[in-house]
Amino acid sequence: MGVDAYRFSIAWPRLIPDGRGAVNPKGLEYYNNLIDELLAHGIQPHVTIYHFDFPQALQDEYNGMLSPKFIDDYTAYAEVCFKNFGDRVKYWSTVNEPNIEPIGGYDQGILPPRRCSFPFGALSCDNGNSTTEPYIVAHHLLLAHASAASLYKEKYQAKQGGNIGLTLLGWWYEPATQTPEDIAAAERMNDFHIGWYMHPLVHGDYPPVMKKNVGSRLPSFTDEELKRVLGSFDFVGFNHYIAVYVKADLSKLDDELRDYMGDAAVKYDSKQSNNLKSCHVLYYVPQCNERNGLT
Repeated sequence: MGVDAYRFSIAWPRLIPDGRGAVNPKGLEYYNNLIDELLAHGIQPHVTIYHFDFPQALQDEYNGMLSPKFIDDYTAYAEVCFKNFGDRVKYWSTVNEPNIEPIGGYDQGILPPRRCSFPFGALSCDNGNSTTEPYIVAHHLLLAHASAASLYKEKYQAKQGGNIGLTLLGWWYEPATQTPEDIAAAERMNDFHIGWYMHPLVHGDYPPVMKKNVGSRLPSFTDEELKRVLGSFDFVGFNHYIAVYVKADLSKLDDELRDYMGDAAVKYDSKQSNNLKSCHVLYYVPQCNERNGLT
């Protein structure tokens, strides 16, 4: 293919089957062989440490990422990666799309561990709380990223010469109309989607609109956590697939019980999407706009 870089994920359960403790020698061998083969062909490895594959043993032990215990276990696993592969890997992404896993796994219930609560889940869920758990999980993912990044920068970066960051889902939200309400809705949704992580990383706390709309359901940082989170990246990766058109739905803020989308107070523009033929609500820009005569 002629590529000079290859991004892949290390599977936590493949390397440490029980989530902590003994390292699987066959897992080490596999990833060492893969990295060496890439380098032998002039291909630079870009490694994602965690990508939607939380060890079942830890999920069973303490309910996974809902527990702050996850942070220490993840950091120990990340160190196994740094220690064994960091002499050759120069680009580390701590977590893949931590701004979508909490929604899919703990609000809509369509991703593992399939937790949600009525009436928000896309599937039938018999456990979970869609109004609180996505924010708790995202908080722990952000702290886990910061913990691993701090470890790498303090212990490994100088001698290994690599870089560390994280990779977000990079959907982009556009206003369905040019009314002030819809323009504000798109900005608000971008804050909820990308700002959820970027604002703490760059400014040291969650976006003001999230703090206002989510209120006490949004976890807070200690002073020490804020120091660790702020600036804890050398790069930020974005997996960008689609743009989404949204309209304001401020009436959602009147609901006492609301989930992530309710807190964002937006809705997808279904009328416009019905006119977009095969593109539906989620579509590529500008290709889909041009195909459907939109500007």
